[in-house]
Amino acid sequence: MRIVVAEDLYLLRDGMVRLIEAFGHEVVATAATGEETLAVLLRHRPDVAIVDVRMPPGQSDEGLRAALAARREVPGLPILILSQHVEQLYARELLADGTGGIGYFLKESVFDADQFIDALERVARGGTAMDPAVIAKLLASGSSNRRLEALTPREHEVLSLMAEGLSNQAIGQRLFLSESAISKYTTSLFGKLGLVDDDSGNRRVLAVLAFLNQS
Repeated sequence: MRIVVAEDLYLLRDGMVRLIEAFGHEVVATAATGEETLAVLLRHRPDVAIVDVRMPPGQSDEGLRAALAARREVPGLPILILSQHVEQLYARELLADGTGGIGYFLKESVFDADQFIDALERVARGGTAMDPAVIAKLLASGSSNRRLEALTPREHEVLSLMAEGLSNQAIGQRLFLSESAISKYTTSLFGKLGLVDDDSGNRRVLAVLAFLNQS
């Protein structure tokens, strides 16, 4: 994969570059400010970008706004936000276009290299990889959605775990249910969300986006 790393802290940025390269991927550019981030994203159009939320010059939300601007220019550009903060308004805007290729992790929640690279590769493939803490904050600030209200508590659980990027098998392990049981729950919730079966294989992403983008 061709990857851009946008992080203003040198040691963290350098550490991510070394980690990515150790897994056989290529870092095509790095950025340390919001302005640099937008420039390198548009210039290189990477397979996926890792972007911090708060970057110079203002240390507010420059990185996230650069990611949004880049996705407006390059629809579906895969972005993994890796930050100490959850910016709810911009996170919802990032999810709003419904194209997938989105991840949002808190730095404190990344426990090992395999987890990080797995999330990065999932986002690069057009999937989602959401930190449970981010999901909780987004849902706490969201309003109701009629279709989501139709889901049973168990279906909500399944969809929440799906938002973390888990497969049916992994969801089953988390909930102590069989994979076939999880398959039945996912089929049911897809139907309630109005997501018909097609050849794109994108229903999981669309379901997750509907779940998170409640506004």
